[in-house]
Amino acid sequence: MMATTEPVTEPKDERTVLAGRPPFTVDDLLRFPDDGNRYELFNGSLLVSPSPVPLHQLAIARLLRILEDAAPLELQPLPEVNLRVGPRDFFIPDLVVVPAETVEANELMFRPQDVLLAVEMVSPSTQGRDRHLKRSAYAEAGIPLYWRIELDEGPALYVHELADGEYKPADKHEAGETAALTAPFEVAFDPAALLRRRG
Repeated sequence: MMATTEPVTEPKDERTVLAGRPPFTVDDLLRFPDDGNRYELFNGSLLVSPSPVPLHQLAIARLLRILEDAAPLELQPLPEVNLRVGPRDFFIPDLVVVPAETVEANELMFRPQDVLLAVEMVSPSTQGRDRHLKRSAYAEAGIPLYWRIELDEGPALYVHELADGEYKPADKHEAGETAALTAPFEVAFDPAALLRRRG
């Protein structure tokens, strides 16, 4: 009986080939493949994040619902929009609030002047950029409000308001207390609700 030989297959190269070369531009970024990663740019440097974990997605969905219920008709909360700050700066905030009229006018990108609030959910892979890099970039772009949500703290909500081109020290709202906020519109919620089980 003759032995049969299975065909030998070479291992596939799983590396993603990216268009352009550093420093990257937003136009380069638009030619990147859809490979499951989230690509952002800061001064031409590439920031790469994997898809959000389920708790991260849950917190975004819960906050989106809270803001949707409280927002006036002229303002619209949206998750994960493209935000073009300049030719070499591009971010994807976890959630934003924009004027409702800009939603129909923007097919692909929002500008900083469209954004009244940017929100980031801090995860282990994005701690440095959410706490420092994005806070500075959003302030420099003139975004009036930046909320940082630390999921590992209960969660806790940190509210940064723009003053003289910089964010003031954050007001911290801990899990178990109601954060009563007036901007970009009146809304009140306990940060713990972002991760609380249904039922």
